[in-house]
Amino acid sequence: MWVLHFLFYTLVCTLSFLSSHACPEKCVCEPMASVQCFRVQSIPTGIPRDVRKLNLGYNHIKEIKVIDFSGLSGLEEVILLSCRVEQLEANALRAQRTLRTLDLQKNRLRHVPRGLPPSLENLHMGHNRIQTVQESALQGLKRLRMLNLQNNLITTLRPSTLSGLVKLEGLYLEGNKIAMVQGLLRLPVLNRLSIANNKVLSLPSAFFSSLQLLKTLDLSSNLLTRVPHDLPQSLIHLNMDRNQIRTLKSRDMAQLCNLTTLSVCYNRVVSVDGGLRLPSLTTLELAGNQLQVIPSRLSPKLEKLDCGQNHIQEVTYQHLSGMRQLRHLFLENNTIRHFETNALRNCLHLTNLALEQNLLPTIPYGLPETLVRLDLKGNHITIIQEHELTSLKRLQVLNLRNNRLSSLPSMNILLPNLQTLYLEGNPWNCSCELLTIKRALLARDIDISLEFCTEHVYKSVDIWQAYVNAQEKCEDQTRDSLKRKLNEHLLSLKRLLKSYYTNSKCNLS
Repeated sequence: MWVLHFLFYTLVCTLSFLSSHACPEKCVCEPMASVQCFRVQSIPTGIPRDVRKLNLGYNHIKEIKVIDFSGLSGLEEVILLSCRVEQLEANALRAQRTLRTLDLQKNRLRHVPRGLPPSLENLHMGHNRIQTVQESALQGLKRLRMLNLQNNLITTLRPSTLSGLVKLEGLYLEGNKIAMVQGLLRLPVLNRLSIANNKVLSLPSAFFSSLQLLKTLDLSSNLLTRVPHDLPQSLIHLNMDRNQIRTLKSRDMAQLCNLTTLSVCYNRVVSVDGGLRLPSLTTLELAGNQLQVIPSRLSPKLEKLDCGQNHIQEVTYQHLSGMRQLRHLFLENNTIRHFETNALRNCLHLTNLALEQNLLPTIPYGLPETLVRLDLKGNHITIIQEHELTSLKRLQVLNLRNNRLSSLPSMNILLPNLQTLYLEGNPWNCSCELLTIKRALLARDIDISLEFCTEHVYKSVDIWQAYVNAQEKCEDQTRDSLKRKLNEHLLSLKRLLKSYYTNSKCNLS
């Protein structure tokens, strides 16, 4: 009898275990209590009760109700990404006391769901149809660390709506229609804020006064006409690309002693205060503005300076003398005609210099030997002198496309580490000397276009045949030259022998 009771008990336990771990149809139950479902139109029943991660992304679930999550008390992460959700019933997830992450991106929700569990730490609501954020929807979320509301239809940002999120570290509002910002943002531990790609004209005075831990701020693609007041001293990265800023003034940013990256590309900047008083700055990006000179007296820690697509006409030692740590200098698409000799002599770590699409008549002289890449495409260079390249022992990539070159010096000795050479778009004079240089480059496995320096290609002659013809022509010329020199040597030898014979005969007499 005792044996029968034991067997019955074992059978009940086994059936109970199998029932609790059964996997619903169209779902995959993975180790570590993770369930993923495919091609479902509602949240399946029979999901194992010990599930911690439930992935329902990319299905067609129009509505979510309270009953859908009953019995799933251990959920930590729910993914409903791109499910065409239109409605999420209030308190549908309220009972999930361990839920930390909820992903509702790319749906059709018009509001932030109400009654979210207080355990929530990450809430993804991007790419929906939300127009306003109700304060009541965010009440009680005192553990929320990240709130993503990007690419919705929000028109007004009321900071008071977010004031209860005392542990919020990341707030993402880019891609909305925010034109007005009211009040102060009181989020004491916020360190990442993005309001990019909106319609913000200005920010309230002291808007950032409570954000003493903010490190990354993205205000790009708005309508700002100046740098906002009172930016927090804690800032490390600041992006203000694609606004309408005309000047960068030291007094607006003097407190940013920790700022390492500043990007103000594609604005209307015509002037930059000397130095900007940013002692920690390592990256300054100013491409696509209206600068006529390179900003000077910048941080000695600067490693990257991008002034491409401006109206700069010259480069002088005075502009760059203090940039001893500079590694990347971008000056493409300007109108540079004059590049002072040894203008970069203090840039002891420069590896990348971009000067394409300017008006340079020659390669700048006295470039630093540390250069690895030099881009001179689209200038007015007609000739290359050997002394212009002698210092570039480490150069690996040289771009000379679309200049006015007809000849080249030997690159083998001048550029021992060269790996890639761009030469297309020049009016080459394909002499034997130039073809000899080409053969030497190819022998070193330097990457150059096979179309470089071939004879004119007629319709009936392919590129390779033209190349062969050019080689044969040079070989014939070389052979004729050697033959002439041999005849000259033979003639000299004959004269020498005749003279020797005459002298010997005289001595015998």
